[in-house]
Amino acid sequence: MKNKILFITGKLAEKNLKKILDSIKDKNFIYETRDLNVNVAALLTTEMIYRRIGDIDGFNKIILPGKVRGDIDELAKKLNIAIERGPEELKDLPVMFGGIPLKYDLSKYEVHIFSEITDAPNMKVQDIIRMASYYRNNGADVIDIGCLPNKPFPHLAETIQELKHQDFYVSIDSHLDKELILGGKSGADYLLSIKSDNYYILDEVDSYPILIPKDGDMMSLFDCIDKCIADKRIFIADPILDPINYGFTQSIIRYSELRKKYPDIHIMMGTGNVTELTHADTTGMTMILMGIISELKINHILTTEVSKHCSTVIKESDLARRIILAANQENTTPKHINSGLLTTHEEDPVKYNQEEVKELYEQVNDSNYRIMNTDDGVHLFNKNSLQTAIDPFDFFKRIDVGDDTGHAFYLGVELARAQIAYQLGKSYEQDEELKWGCIVDEKIDDKLTFKEQGSTYKKKK
Repeated sequence: MKNKILFITGKLAEKNLKKILDSIKDKNFIYETRDLNVNVAALLTTEMIYRRIGDIDGFNKIILPGKVRGDIDELAKKLNIAIERGPEELKDLPVMFGGIPLKYDLSKYEVHIFSEITDAPNMKVQDIIRMASYYRNNGADVIDIGCLPNKPFPHLAETIQELKHQDFYVSIDSHLDKELILGGKSGADYLLSIKSDNYYILDEVDSYPILIPKDGDMMSLFDCIDKCIADKRIFIADPILDPINYGFTQSIIRYSELRKKYPDIHIMMGTGNVTELTHADTTGMTMILMGIISELKINHILTTEVSKHCSTVIKESDLARRIILAANQENTTPKHINSGLLTTHEEDPVKYNQEEVKELYEQVNDSNYRIMNTDDGVHLFNKNSLQTAIDPFDFFKRIDVGDDTGHAFYLGVELARAQIAYQLGKSYEQDEELKWGCIVDEKIDDKLTFKEQGSTYKKKK
């Protein structure tokens, strides 16, 4: 006979819990889920579970949410049943039963990222190498060395040779034929850009050309493509993505028509013409562009991080290409695969309600402050009072920490975080950093946390 397991959960997680349990193959157990009348399971304590759990006859084991607070062993003694704490993330639950986490494979991608260093002539070689390493660490596959009009680049050959010495793939981006030729002879893997009027360069170097239209004439691009095919040259074609209000939609149509005319060639899209020239957060733009790129089977993108609002676009593009491929392989939309491109918003923010906050407030018997958010605002409470506001300054006159400057500093930090989370609709958990997706690296070790038993700080071990 199979074991019968009771899974304790909250209202928001119950549906997903059942989905994950049903996904476990060859289960050697049967199960039931039980919502203990809280929105978020992490809010539960062992004392609350003991009071609310109800009839457990017929069950062999109880599994609690991973973030439940309290003494699990003591609860097991009181209920006279085996109890285990599950993982903190629901997707990892199958591991408890010999399965694998319910997650998507983001180790693969199909689109290659060319990352342009736009003002390389103004930089020293070591600075170019440093920036190239940063781009590569964030996901760039090829480093594009940008040349500037009317600006000498005496260290062009040295730059390319040093990049190649350090195992970079390199492209040279110039409007001058002599710089393209020098770049090719110095070891550049790709030349940006080759048109009908400088096609002769390909007879002088071994670099792969990025073909573009001459003066926007698509027929000139087709002629170059046909020549490369006839000459059996490896090449990439780029019909040029125009900025919004300068032919953006029509340029997307050009990409579609190019793919229909040449179903097997490699195509590049310069996404920087949209991300750099649109004053909006880039994560959403990057994902939409990557969706177009995926549907049109575009193989490469050219982007850069010149504008301040584009400072993480390479990292975003790297994640977006992985999410899109995973979605394609699973025949699904790019939703619920990875939340790294959700920066100001969250996929499933933790939400409490007034009743849950009030219940916890009634259990507090010390003067240390707790902070929780609901749809009604930020709640600050200890044994003496429960206060609600949004702006931290509105709490100022009602906070009593005596002359404990450490506690006062801590409350200022946490209330500011809580306000930001409330205003953006993000999750807020006391003592935890806010989540900002892939644009901010999470700090895990050596985080300063407030010791709830007092008002001193300590390093987290």
